Amino acid sequence: MHARKVLAVAAAGALALGLAACSSNGNSGSGGSSPAAKSVPTVKLMVGGIDKQIYLPYQLAQNLGFYKKYGVNVELSTEQNGGVGAEDAMASGQVDMAGAWYIHTVDFQAKGKDVINLVQLSGAPGEREMCGTKSGVHSAADFKGKTLGVTDLGSGTDELTQFLASQHGISKTDYHTLAVGAGSTAIAAIQRGSADCVMTTQPTVGALESKNLATTAVDLATTKGAQKALRGAWPAAGLLARADWVKSHQDAAQKVVDALVATMHWISSHSAADIANKLPSDFVQNATITKQQYIAGLTTDKGQFLPDGIMPAGGPKVIFNMEKTLGVDTSKITYADTFTNKYAEAANKLEGFKTTTTPAGANG
Repeated sequence: MHARKVLAVAAAGALALGLAACSSNGNSGSGGSSPAAKSVPTVKLMVGGIDKQIYLPYQLAQNLGFYKKYGVNVELSTEQNGGVGAEDAMASGQVDMAGAWYIHTVDFQAKGKDVINLVQLSGAPGEREMCGTKSGVHSAADFKGKTLGVTDLGSGTDELTQFLASQHGISKTDYHTLAVGAGSTAIAAIQRGSADCVMTTQPTVGALESKNLATTAVDLATTKGAQKALRGAWPAAGLLARADWVKSHQDAAQKVVDALVATMHWISSHSAADIANKLPSDFVQNATITKQQYIAGLTTDKGQFLPDGIMPAGGPKVIFNMEKTLGVDTSKITYADTFTNKYAEAANKLEGFKTTTTPAGANG
C-alpha cells in the first residue's frame, strides 16, 4: 500500500510538470525561452487569380515550403471572378493580405484607405492585348469603335486599357468595355466575336495563339514591351495589406515577405520548366493549355519578375502619372504612402542577397 501511494504521488507530480510545460509552450508567443516555443502566425492571403502566371510566386512559395521555412502559416485563396476581389477583400478585412497590383494602393489612398505595398514581385503587368485575327486591331491606336475585354469593370486591366487608349486620343466613351474574366471565358469572348480584343495573361495568351484565334496587339508582358507602351517600368504584382494590420503584425508581415523574396530569387535562378514542375498540375496543363505551351509562355514572359522584391526606380512615378491621366486625384498622396522597401530589404539581408535599392527620391 505504501509503495502504491508513493508511485501515485510521483505520477501526479509528473503530470503537473507536464501540464505546466504544455501551458508554457502553447501560448501566443509571449512566453517560452526559445523560438520553437512560440506559436506560428497564420496569415490569410487572397490572390487575384492564383493560377495566372503573373501571380505564380504566391503559390510557388507554398509549394517550395518557403512560408513554413520562414515561420509563417499562409492560407492561400483566390478570387473567383475578375480582377477586383482580392484587394477589396483585404481592404474590408476579409483577408489579411492580397496578391494584387501595386496601382490599387494609389486607388485606395485616394479614397482615404491606408493600404500599402510590402514587396514588389514584377516590373511589368504581364498582360497582352490579344486581338482577334479579323478584328483589324494591331495597336492601341485602333481601339476606337471596338469592344475591348477586361477581367472586370474597374479592374487593373480596365485601367490599363483606358490608359493605352488615352495615349492615342481615344476616350473611354469611344470604345465598349466588356468584362470577360480570364481563361476559358476570355477565350470564348474572342471565339464568339463578342469582344474584338481581350487584355489577358499567360496561360490564356498561349491558348489563344495555339488556336489561331488572336495575336498580340500590345505587349505589356515583358519589361521592354511595358516600357515602350507605358513609358517606363510599370510595377504590377505585389503584396498589399492595410497599414494598421501591418503595424500590429510586424513579425508575420516580415515572414511572408521573407518567403516571397526567397521565391523571387529561386525564380531568377531556375528555368521555366523547373518552375512549372513545382506548380500544381492543373495550373500548367488543363483544357485550355498544354504544359509545353505553359512553359513556352513563361520562358518568354519570365523577365517580368523582379529577383529582389524591391520597387523599381521610377515605377511609382509612372503609376501616379497614369492615375492622373485617368482622373484619380493623387494631390494628397506621396509615393511613400503607397509602398515600402523596408521588408524586402530586410529579407534580402537575411539571406545575404544584394538589392537594387535606390534613394527614395529616385522613385520620383
